[in-house]
Amino acid sequence: MLLLSLILAHLIADFYLQTDEMVVDKMKNIKKHIGHHFLVNVLVLTVFYLFSSKEVSIITCLIFPLLFIVSSHFITDILKIRLLDTLKISNEENLKRASFFTIDQLIHLGTILLAGQYFLGIQLVSIQEFFRNGKELGTINSVLFILIVLILATSVSGHMIKILLGSLPNQLLTFEGKYTFKNERQEAQYAKNHTGNRALTEEYNYTIFSKHDLSRGKLIGYIERLLVIVLTFYSAYPAIGFIVAAKSIARFKQMDDRNWAEYFLLGTLTSMFIGITLGILLREVLT
Repeated sequence: MLLLSLILAHLIADFYLQTDEMVVDKMKNIKKHIGHHFLVNVLVLTVFYLFSSKEVSIITCLIFPLLFIVSSHFITDILKIRLLDTLKISNEENLKRASFFTIDQLIHLGTILLAGQYFLGIQLVSIQEFFRNGKELGTINSVLFILIVLILATSVSGHMIKILLGSLPNQLLTFEGKYTFKNERQEAQYAKNHTGNRALTEEYNYTIFSKHDLSRGKLIGYIERLLVIVLTFYSAYPAIGFIVAAKSIARFKQMDDRNWAEYFLLGTLTSMFIGITLGILLREVLT
């Protein structure tokens, strides 16, 4: 339970307590970000210490693992920021940025596992043993594991897909139409003294594009992956095809644009892959 709680605390601090402004300028907000991790880990370790039935030292059970997890997170984040600046990876190199994001999260997970083994007495088991003993997790551990999977399926995978896809290119905005306005002004003084009309005409042309609502697309992605997880959990794989079909129908007219079609296909396939993988993991652990 403690190990799952620490992983859950990490995900909450990294993906819910960290705002978009903090992500944009991580070096400037690094102290605030580490402060969030310090608080959530203090909460988890303190609760574990208070309710522990064994005679354990507060230094071994609370101080050492807290300092190890928080300081390791700080060092990892600093090294990642410095490395990204040194390599000068631009926002267009999405695959490299996604790789750094994945490695960063795996390192954080590794530090939590090491803290559990060396300071908290949590024996690490192999993946095969974990799946075999998953049926005996108990209610609390099962709930914690489900919460972790839900966060991975929403915020974590959403951030990963956002990195892979990058920002929506301007050429993929939806063309809505072109409008023309005319403004005509007649000179009254000229009309009194001369025959005919003298006027000044101004013409304005507007090309209207509709920018897609990114927050709405994010919500659709969340629901999509959650549905895929549920369908995969119950081995209802054919039903997943209906989700893809529904998305394709909604964007049918835009599929004529090759750039948009590739953008759409990359996001959908990545989302489906993550959803199916998490669904299989959830099924193997809980059933």
